[in-house]
Amino acid sequence: MAETTTTYSQEAAPGSLITRDGQIQWAGLLMGPGTPYEIDRTGLTGWDDLPTLDTGDIVRPDQHGAWPGARWAQPRLVGASVWLLPRGTGEALGVVSAFRAATGADGGEQWLAVRLHGETLAVRARVSRRVVPQDRAFVVHGTSKASLQWTATDPRRYGAVHREARAVLPVTEPGLDWPGEPGAAGMGLEWPLEWGTTGTAGTCTAVNGGAATAHPVIEFRGPLRRPTLTRLGDGRQLRYDIVLGSQDVLTVDTESGTVLLNATASRLYTASPASVPEQLFQLPPGTTELAFRSDDATPDPRASVTLRWRDAHW
Repeated sequence: MAETTTTYSQEAAPGSLITRDGQIQWAGLLMGPGTPYEIDRTGLTGWDDLPTLDTGDIVRPDQHGAWPGARWAQPRLVGASVWLLPRGTGEALGVVSAFRAATGADGGEQWLAVRLHGETLAVRARVSRRVVPQDRAFVVHGTSKASLQWTATDPRRYGAVHREARAVLPVTEPGLDWPGEPGAAGMGLEWPLEWGTTGTAGTCTAVNGGAATAHPVIEFRGPLRRPTLTRLGDGRQLRYDIVLGSQDVLTVDTESGTVLLNATASRLYTASPASVPEQLFQLPPGTTELAFRSDDATPDPRASVTLRWRDAHW
């Protein structure tokens, strides 16, 4: 029996503070309706736009046009005008201080989440510009129309739900157990029939509900010998010449291209010649069927593979 896609709930979802449409969450700061940080009527820029594309097209030397090449999206730039609106002058410093703390230049990429029409999407980004005019309204009341810009090095937007698919090694069904010797009196099958335990197919289904390719994080758990994960649609596979003990976990990050044993030691060199580069093992939009195999003569029921990803959108 194949395993299906489920929700991975052991990680806080991007936009966990958002409660209504039009709200934005960044670095623990909630902006939009119902907060002291109202979004200007001009809204967001660059959020639903297709990022600028770099193409590998080659101009034809002897006829019109070009040969089409690969296309890669540049980083996504997201801009917003935010009104700082403290309820009174006594709250002005607190509102401004929280805004400054959340929009500084320190730290790495964080989730920028936006909810529109009931859908929450998020990108990993950093603040690349902040402008807070110090005009008379700001001096007297603490109100100001600030401008923010975020840069997302990965231009894809991701769903708030972290998805998961899991498979164990295939196990055949034992079938019927025919008792006694052939022809012996009183021996034979009795109703209800006992077919034994249910076998497993060693497959799972990963569903990417977005329109862009997703890069999953894959975990092989032992005991396991030479784990292999194959996309059944095109035969593309990951295979590693390694033996995992019962406490070992081999983690493959197909976005960064890393292969780590127990989250510390690189085992990228164990990739077999039949294994594709990790970055090419992707989940295209829609349903992907996968098969989990190993070189174990007798599969251990504790061995498994787990994929985790978020739906990817342009």
